[in-house]
Amino acid sequence: MEKRSAVYALLVFGGLLGLCFAFLFIIFSSLEPKVAEPGWGKGEGPRVAVVELSGVITESRELVGLLHDARKDPKVKAIVVRIDSPGGAVAPSQEIYQAILRARKEKKVVCSMGTVAASGGYYVAAACDRIWASPGTITGSIGVISQMPHVHKLLDLMKIDVDTIKSGALKDVGSPLRPMSSDERGYFQKFTDGIYEQFLEDVASGRKLDKDKLRKVADGRILSGAEAKQHGLVDELGNLEDAIDGAAKLAGVAGEPVPLFRRRPGRGLLGELLRGAAESVTPRGSVELRDPRL
Repeated sequence: MEKRSAVYALLVFGGLLGLCFAFLFIIFSSLEPKVAEPGWGKGEGPRVAVVELSGVITESRELVGLLHDARKDPKVKAIVVRIDSPGGAVAPSQEIYQAILRARKEKKVVCSMGTVAASGGYYVAAACDRIWASPGTITGSIGVISQMPHVHKLLDLMKIDVDTIKSGALKDVGSPLRPMSSDERGYFQKFTDGIYEQFLEDVASGRKLDKDKLRKVADGRILSGAEAKQHGLVDELGNLEDAIDGAAKLAGVAGEPVPLFRRRPGRGLLGELLRGAAESVTPRGSVELRDPRL
């Protein structure tokens, strides 16, 4: 009798464990994002791919890949880049800018600005054929910043000495362990100004604006979407749906467009949690505090 009870309890436990695994599988499967999924539009109308850029720009690989897929998809007649970003690293912003220019050789590409599309976020937007923004969208902030905190006074307080061995005079420029010299400050200012000129040149080229005229508002200030339109940084005031309709019209397609949302390769909720945990304990390659940011 006891043996039979133990077997029965084991079967019940195994059944409950199996149900738990099945339940978890269903939850995570439902949360797993797809590479492409239909938006609110239904039917057989022309497809407009919506590629999303959100958060701080730290890398370009995924978005460049999505733009490539949308560009090569014969069902997609136009592309909308939806931006909600305050900016970020210089090189990834430039790489996304170039990817949009490449896509424009084959299809119309427009931008829809959400809550914020500033600095590097606006850099990316400037590559598009046309830009839509809400009247209250935070945009502009055309400029470059590089911040270097110094802790040498704290080290002095703790009576800690640091010996630095370097191969060249500028190898440790911007080090937080010692004060910055006037020559080093001039070096960094020249470097930052060079990146700024690249930013200015690309925005002027993408928006077909006079560079000297653009420079007057490209001093790091933020603008509302309505103000940006007055300065030629935005073409139209409207929401994402307006941008999708506008993209379809620019592409010369008839009928109501069907938005096709292009998302990052699916990591799902579990994947994002694991990625976030890994990033919290792993340094981002060679990125340092002194690196310039858009």
